[in-house]
Amino acid sequence: MADRPNRPNRPIRPRQGAPAGRRKRRVVIDTGAARPRQDSRQARDRQEARPKTPREVVQPTGPVTVESGVTVKDLSQALGKPMPEIIKMLMVLGAPKTATQSLSDEEVELIAAEIDREITIKHAADEELEPEVYEDDEADLEARPPVVTIMGHVDHGKTTLLDAIRKTAVVETEAGGITQHIGAYQVQHDSRKLTFLDTPGHEAFTAMRARGAKVTDIAVLVVAADDGVMPQTRESISHARAAEVPIVVAVNKIDLPDANPDRARNDLAAEGLQPEEWGGTTQFSEVSAKQAQGLDDLLEKVLLVADAELELTANAKVDASGPIIESRLDVGRGPVATMLVHRGTLRVGDAIVAGDAWGKVRALYNFRGEKIKEARPGDPVEILGFDHPPPAGELARVVENERQARGYAQVRGERLRREQLAQRRVGVSLESLFEQIQEGAVQDLNLVLKGDVVGSVEAALSELQKIQHPEVRVNVIHQGVGGITENDIMLASASNAMVVGFNVRPNAEARSLADREGVEIRTYRVIYQLTDDIEQALVGMLKPVRTEETIGEVEVRALFRVSRLGTIAGSYVTNGTVRRGASVRVVRDGTVIYETRIAQLKRFKDDVREVEEGFECGILLDGFNDVKEGDVLEVYETREVERTDLETPAPTSS
Repeated sequence: MADRPNRPNRPIRPRQGAPAGRRKRRVVIDTGAARPRQDSRQARDRQEARPKTPREVVQPTGPVTVESGVTVKDLSQALGKPMPEIIKMLMVLGAPKTATQSLSDEEVELIAAEIDREITIKHAADEELEPEVYEDDEADLEARPPVVTIMGHVDHGKTTLLDAIRKTAVVETEAGGITQHIGAYQVQHDSRKLTFLDTPGHEAFTAMRARGAKVTDIAVLVVAADDGVMPQTRESISHARAAEVPIVVAVNKIDLPDANPDRARNDLAAEGLQPEEWGGTTQFSEVSAKQAQGLDDLLEKVLLVADAELELTANAKVDASGPIIESRLDVGRGPVATMLVHRGTLRVGDAIVAGDAWGKVRALYNFRGEKIKEARPGDPVEILGFDHPPPAGELARVVENERQARGYAQVRGERLRREQLAQRRVGVSLESLFEQIQEGAVQDLNLVLKGDVVGSVEAALSELQKIQHPEVRVNVIHQGVGGITENDIMLASASNAMVVGFNVRPNAEARSLADREGVEIRTYRVIYQLTDDIEQALVGMLKPVRTEETIGEVEVRALFRVSRLGTIAGSYVTNGTVRRGASVRVVRDGTVIYETRIAQLKRFKDDVREVEEGFECGILLDGFNDVKEGDVLEVYETREVERTDLETPAPTSS
């Protein structure tokens, strides 16, 4: 280390005013330190003594409207109730939720009852994109063709009648002669157009038939002259009345030998449809679809009702709007939707939205399959260009551009997802788990359901949901429109499910994958076969019924005690047969005191399998040595009987 240079020693100078050799301490002077401190209690008293402006909190008390699937936070704001209070109510009800979780309709109704408020729940199915209120100029209105729905019971000849009117063979293409979905067609009579909707008559298609009644102007009720009013006939009348549309009755099959049109009139008069010739207001027409009799009279009466009771006009100069009648996924063309134009003119290139589906109209086809450039009010038309098949029954309309259409569809899709999330099953709680253990777990038959059109899938799903049983149930884990694909097979494989196709088939790749994964694929064309097969599959999942059969009775007459075995009952078979290994009840003085099984059965010194009535034997009971003379041993066997239908009683507990 280098030596530091020599520096002269300088004396340390003390600070001015400080004694030499001592460092002065720095002092900070607080200017408020000399003020007298106020007592904190006095300050608080003065604060409380200040005049306060009362803050009045007025909570709403009238009825409120919320969306289905509303969150806890949004419900709290709508009701004007603190969110912790809502959460506390849910905890008391056994359904704890967080602020952002969706509430089911039942939970909202329970909260409404708890606070004595009227809450209206608005579902996504009841909402429209915009209020359908139009103010059209009288000069812009023009006549449009009436929309006529053919309704009635299955096999009463609805499609055959429409086939005769259109002079085409549609019924031959339907599986089993039953219409499986809605068809929309147009005919001309006296240079006037009529649009016809053919709705299915099978009971599975009630929802589709109801949808047909909502979009129609006139309902033609087909009643067979040899059959009269049937259950689906009454349903059709109810749907037409709910839609507030006039009814024209077509009494069909008058060419049959046992036809009785007056009987049909009497039955319908009892349902409130009084014939005009009997002093009523309902138009009746006798027709024969197969012989093409009375068709002109029927069409004339339909036009007469349209002119007399309805004012069918529409503005064709505005953007088009109308309901989606049907939709499907077509191989090669993509999503295809059938729309009935109610208002405006639909053109190729228009941006369109229907529910959570949107797109740009790429092509238009009329009911004959011919390519057209535009569709006017009253025309049924097939649309290509949607991003996916829109839900049947949704209102489709043309909007300004594709961006706006996409935005509307996204809002609607989010709304539907939130509602579906609220309707999901609640997780298993300890109480519900205990109940399931006590009652026996319910077995699920998992299905992946695919169909050709949305309406067919809805109908099949509705029929499957009607199959109710406390032990087994149908669980549709996925439903969709279009052919059976590899994704469907993979989903079924992961979920241990069966793939069911209605009017669709699997492609080669899907079939090969199903063989490798061991997934069963079943395809159907008629809904009767689908429901019957699923019911049989459920029957196969049922536990067998356990039946008990008494095979013999034994009277104990002597006791033999063996040290290494126990007590052997010397017995006499008074009835039936005694078998080794059979179950037995020890009955003493008329009371069952023990249940066990026969461990050993001897005849003298030999072990035997069974002893018949009238012979003596020695019986060693398994785990029971307290047998006494005079006891009666009731010998029985339990057998399992396979159940053949869903009506068979549940198995008895063992």
